[in-house]
Amino acid sequence: MIPVVAPARPNKAARTVLRKLVQGETPPTAPMTIVERLAGSPYANFTIQVGKTEESARKTIDFALRLAETMFRYGAGALEVETSIIAVTAALGLRNIEVDITNQSVIINYAPRDAVPITLLRVVRSWTNNYAGLVEVHELVSDIASGGVTREDAYRRLDVIIKKPKPFPRWMVSLAEAVFAAAVVGVIGGSFFGMLVALLTILLAGQVARVLRKWRVPDFFVTAISSFIVTGVALVCFMAQVPLSPSVVVAGGILLMLPSGRLVSAMQDAINGFPVTAAGRFLSAFLTFGAIVAGIAVAIVSSAVFGADRLNVAETLQASLPLYWLVVLVAVATIAICIAEQTSIKLLLPTTGVALAGYLVFYFGMEFGLGGRFAPAVAAVVIGMLARFVALRLGAPQLVVAVPSIIFLLVGLSIFRAMFVMTLTPDDSVTGAVGIFNALVVILAVAAGVVLGDNAARPFTRSIGHRYKRSNRRR
Repeated sequence: MIPVVAPARPNKAARTVLRKLVQGETPPTAPMTIVERLAGSPYANFTIQVGKTEESARKTIDFALRLAETMFRYGAGALEVETSIIAVTAALGLRNIEVDITNQSVIINYAPRDAVPITLLRVVRSWTNNYAGLVEVHELVSDIASGGVTREDAYRRLDVIIKKPKPFPRWMVSLAEAVFAAAVVGVIGGSFFGMLVALLTILLAGQVARVLRKWRVPDFFVTAISSFIVTGVALVCFMAQVPLSPSVVVAGGILLMLPSGRLVSAMQDAINGFPVTAAGRFLSAFLTFGAIVAGIAVAIVSSAVFGADRLNVAETLQASLPLYWLVVLVAVATIAICIAEQTSIKLLLPTTGVALAGYLVFYFGMEFGLGGRFAPAVAAVVIGMLARFVALRLGAPQLVVAVPSIIFLLVGLSIFRAMFVMTLTPDDSVTGAVGIFNALVVILAVAAGVVLGDNAARPFTRSIGHRYKRSNRRR
């Protein structure tokens, strides 16, 4: 008799493990819930206020739109605005919403089952420098997400934030812009007399720009006239044989006008998945570059009519001061740009510390031969990480600390030089095109470095965020 062997039973546990390895835990075509966009943000663990969903959906969406408009006006990025909207609506009971953000508009759609959907649009028509207000809005969103603020209280607090005066008066902002320009001239190799000329020139250009804005002149022409004034003063000093470098004065004067922060923000929006917003910011940034180049070109051509030699104001500059003086000038300039951006007073010194750390990394990276592309990227990673630590510790969004800290990576001067070469020296148009490509590579590296540093610091800042939320609940 031949023994009969029973067929082997399938191992259910092995088959389950194999299915998980092949298919994963969730179906590959399942859509991601919008609340998952909060992962890694300061509002990841929000508290839902029960019982205030359907009967007040329209009021909640109105508040979220007004909040988003305020954040955009104060300079927030698209990702910050989106996560704030999701956190506020989810905490107030609205889970089934869709958010669409472009360069200057926000759309919120709420479509619950078996009910009439609600779709509202808000357009942002004006912008202003108010990082202090952005910090207060961030604190308001954190309080709502932690469950400590009702919608009525949130309405009142947002009204107070909008109507609250900025921390620094206009005369101090004008003086800070001039001090920033003077410090930049010293950092990039100018003399003390050149710093003084840059300070007086920016004071003059700022007053003219303020009058033009009162007359509702478009920003393109305001920027062009301001760059014309800066270049004109430098050329007059050169024709009068004043011992200073006109290119240094022009570079220091226009650095405040260069949309370096806007370019980096556009790259961040593109990396974070907001291509329409990034395209709009890129267009406005390159229009600003065009206005600067146009004003400089008119000034140079006008001087040539009066017999002056045509100058190259786009030449590469090298710092000539020792490191300790550069550190002092960078600190002064960072405080000045924070005042110009209306940063909260409690963030002045921490932002200066982050900027100094980033500049030292950039400086020693150039000394050790990392090159003009890799050194800014490494410095941007350090700035992104430190900015997240400081921002979470002080209850502020990361960009409020990161944007003023990257000014001295000088990402805007390279694009200006390339556009200047293409405009005024047609024979070197190929050189200008290559320069624009290299400048865009550096800008992408800096923006990606800031985003990478922000994401790399998230695992180390969870405890800070939890402590901040507990303090909000106690308040």
